[in-house]
Amino acid sequence: MTSTPTGLRPDDAATYAEWFAVLADPTRVRVLHQVASSASGAVRVGDLATALGISQATCSHHVRKLADVGFVRIDKVGTSSLVSVNAACCTGLPHAADVAMGTLTTRPCCPGDVPADVTTRAMTDADLPRVREIYAEGIATRQATFETEAPAIEALREKWLPGQRWVAELVETPGEVVGWTGVSPVSTRACYAGVGETSVYVAEQARGRGVGRALLQRQVTEADAGGLWTLQTSIFPENRASLALHRSAGYVTLAVRSRIARLDGEWRDTVLMERRRTDD
Repeated sequence: MTSTPTGLRPDDAATYAEWFAVLADPTRVRVLHQVASSASGAVRVGDLATALGISQATCSHHVRKLADVGFVRIDKVGTSSLVSVNAACCTGLPHAADVAMGTLTTRPCCPGDVPADVTTRAMTDADLPRVREIYAEGIATRQATFETEAPAIEALREKWLPGQRWVAELVETPGEVVGWTGVSPVSTRACYAGVGETSVYVAEQARGRGVGRALLQRQVTEADAGGLWTLQTSIFPENRASLALHRSAGYVTLAVRSRIARLDGEWRDTVLMERRRTDD
């Protein structure tokens, strides 16, 4: 009997090696960083060359190399070439590094650097109107969910698993909910009782304060204590902050689901992420 080989599959290794080889050039790394950090989301090749202090021909060469493996996209607008980061690489590349280094089996328990001025507590029914308002703010961004209207209060009351919903407050404004997280059942079948679908939303005025980190820490530690063995979530590739936040909580990328559903008439991709309890 022939034994089944273990470890990294040869075809995956070849793909990852190609990605890493493209990034072996420091100028190429600078180009990718400049594009990915652009506030506008897209950069003209000429502007990119100027910002990096290289010739436009050199810049174009490196951009093409990055585009060949899918790190960036190039769009012609008139006589100019606009370069934008391929959102899928924001998950694919870190995942490849994790696989290559064998770190997927030693995931972090929860996000670090939780701010001292953010507190979390169990969500009550009295919080639901404010929770719905924050939900509606997230819906309006068109980067958080395929839903286009916030659910009714009654629907929210029944949405999450018992004991698996929390809110966050800032120490400076006690009693004012600025974010929430909850875990919904993925199925009514008993065999999936330990599997939950998670959501995290932060109020617009509180973003950038570490509220999401505090909520994710509460989410994963309470889920572990509550007997849930798998948490999963789907995130738009463009929502890079949420992808990074979930990775810090031990979520890993399972797949990029291409054109999975329409939002406002446009096909959108989602990144399917999962976190397994470490003792399972």
